[in-house]
Amino acid sequence: MSLSGTLSSAMSGLTAASRAAQVVSSNIANAMTEGYGRRELSLGARVVGSSGQGVQVNGIQRIANMVAIGDRRFADAGLADTSAKASFFRGLETAIGLPDSADSLSGRISALDATLLSAASRPDSEARLSQVADATRSVIGRLVSASKMVQTARSRADDQIESQVATVNSALRRIAEMNAEIRTTSGTGSDTSALIDQRQQAIDSISSIIPLREIPRDQGTVALFSASGAVFLDGLPTELGFSPVGVITPDMTVEQGTLSGLTLNGRPISISGANSLISGGSLAANFAIRDDLSVAAQAKLDAIARDLVERFQDPAIDPTLTLGDAGLITDSGGAFDEANEVGLSQRLRLNAAVDPQQGGDLWRIRDGIGATGPGLVGDSTLISALQLALTADREPASGGFMAGTRSLSVLVGDYISNVSTQRLSAESETSFAQGKADALKVIELSDGVDTDAEMQRLLLIEQAYSANAKVMQMVDEMLQTLIRI
Repeated sequence: MSLSGTLSSAMSGLTAASRAAQVVSSNIANAMTEGYGRRELSLGARVVGSSGQGVQVNGIQRIANMVAIGDRRFADAGLADTSAKASFFRGLETAIGLPDSADSLSGRISALDATLLSAASRPDSEARLSQVADATRSVIGRLVSASKMVQTARSRADDQIESQVATVNSALRRIAEMNAEIRTTSGTGSDTSALIDQRQQAIDSISSIIPLREIPRDQGTVALFSASGAVFLDGLPTELGFSPVGVITPDMTVEQGTLSGLTLNGRPISISGANSLISGGSLAANFAIRDDLSVAAQAKLDAIARDLVERFQDPAIDPTLTLGDAGLITDSGGAFDEANEVGLSQRLRLNAAVDPQQGGDLWRIRDGIGATGPGLVGDSTLISALQLALTADREPASGGFMAGTRSLSVLVGDYISNVSTQRLSAESETSFAQGKADALKVIELSDGVDTDAEMQRLLLIEQAYSANAKVMQMVDEMLQTLIRI
């Protein structure tokens, strides 16, 4: 090889080593950057004429396990879905309270039972009658607060849906723009790795909202499909549509048109069930909380409230009442109408006739709500009847409870047990989803940046750089010798 050829080969080696050092430095600097794909320098033999003459840089390869990344994205979506549902059931369980707590709904019903028994033993005691009124308010308060928690969860889910739809739409537009940039940059032969990193971060930002599968297209671009096959990006991005309502009341549903569904490019799409186009992520979970889980919880609370009201609204219990009169516990001050059960648990009130805070008289607890005046102070007949009505076994008229008669306390206990079971099941699914997501993340990171390996590679690059520099030094000395001759 001629001296000029040797010098050219050494120069190409220095250039390649310099580029390799840049790639390694970038890998180490971004070792903890989410969405960063490890780079490797692609080298080849440089041919001049018919003979090899050094090395040439063919380009930079971005190393990423797209199968692992895709599976991890689906796992992230599953985790977001189960986490949201588990959070809802934890909140509901807290709102109702556990049976071993005196402040729970069960505990307050037991306290009402105890105060009725106490008042029956001393019907002349105004203090004990006052305790009955306070215990009744306490039961009502727990049911009202639990119902408000359910509707707050619905409103919060509606807000989350609005926010997540905006996030998805914005991210899809960014991804489409980056697809165009990657296509243009790739056409000029320039490195597109940085743009691909940004695109991956954008896809990751919405993968927990809607599980998306990334499909490669020409010139480095990608298309995005949901698990059910709905197209979210293939050339042009799609547009999700949603209209938030703000405050939600128990009677509001999608079917009635009072709550918004979801549209894809202006067309309504299924948001639940086997035909859902968004199943598996936090967006679907929020729709489930707003339209299914909360509605079912509200129906159970309303059924418990109905059972409570009807126990005390029966003229057979309080002879001073007639059909259509409100009992000890009312529906916003009036009698309960079974055609207006939805939201009853939020409308419960202590009958004003027995509530001194509303101008009523405590003696009516003893003598009857419809009594024209105080009766015998020692007569505990009505108070005992109220206590027996509270503990009597009766069949729930609504709520989808298991068939069979039970006392109010047992009915509430059954519901608390059901909520706890749902909470435990959701938390178990969340734990499994978390483990799956963590395992897939480890697999994804195994193809990421290993700083120890990069440092070893940097040592080899330094040695290659030094060897090429030494060759150039030797060529220079030989040329100087030739010049001196």
